[in-house]
Amino acid sequence: MIGKGQSITHTGASISYGWNQEKDAEVVFSQHIAGDITAHITEEFKIIQDQNVRCHKNTLSFILSPTQEDGRKLSKEQLGEMTQKFIQEMKLTAHQAVAFVHRDKAHTHVHAYVNRIGFDGKAYNDSFIGKRSQVAAESVAKQMGLTTVKEVQQEKNITLQPIRLEIKNIHQKVMENERPKNLEDYIKAMKQQNVQVIPTINKANKLQGFRLEYKGYNLKAS
Repeated sequence: MIGKGQSITHTGASISYGWNQEKDAEVVFSQHIAGDITAHITEEFKIIQDQNVRCHKNTLSFILSPTQEDGRKLSKEQLGEMTQKFIQEMKLTAHQAVAFVHRDKAHTHVHAYVNRIGFDGKAYNDSFIGKRSQVAAESVAKQMGLTTVKEVQQEKNITLQPIRLEIKNIHQKVMENERPKNLEDYIKAMKQQNVQVIPTINKANKLQGFRLEYKGYNLKAS
């Protein structure tokens, strides 16, 4: 299971997206709220958020994504339990929250929205919230017997090992036999061996690294 988290400003729009009926959305978890429509929940959040006008990103948005296989097996109740455990791991049990499941794609996932402002008017510390969400999701997955990110990565590495070895052998062959004098020669030589070398350009328009395409796989050159 993967967990993602961030602080946001657009509370109402986000909750509306979460409750999108076109995505077969259902409420799987809620706490400290009474409303049953988007406008009412947003207003309940706002009443508490108005106690802290200095905090602009006053809602926490989380996405919990089990693996496709786990997602197909999890019932609405189990998804609710998963979300509740995640909220506990994040130490947000005293905050208003609502969560929806989306089953519009093959990959079942939960959108959870939590009021960053507590009933005491204090803002929840969102430092490293992305990383903390990952750690919390990993813990919940272990508690519920779900596949963790580490397990998915290990399985992926085992599957890709032969492909990586093939690319490495092609690289060594090109370096020894073709002896490319520059990057352009190297890219051409690799292409002749059916390996596409793709430069990666960052936002500053600088070369950051390379990716390699081979037999339908796209891998970091590193």
